[in-house]
Amino acid sequence: MAQSIVARGRMSDPRHIELAQPVSEVTGEVEVLIRPLRSVRGTDVFALIANLPPGLRSKADIDRQIQEERASWADR
Repeated sequence: MAQSIVARGRMSDPRHIELAQPVSEVTGEVEVLIRPLRSVRGTDVFALIANLPPGLRSKADIDRQIQEERASWADR
């Protein structure tokens, strides 16, 4: 089986793909898998975090777990 090549590009119309870089290693027929790239521009990370449900652990519980973890480092 021949080695696969990953090349990014843009769909210019329903039947044509413009590649971002040339692919000279392959000639003849090829199989193309189309996988859209997710755009990060529309994602607001702070809104995503604000919409998460509140945690159920107390500050004291989290501080105790951190202290226990740090105490275990002395054994190494």
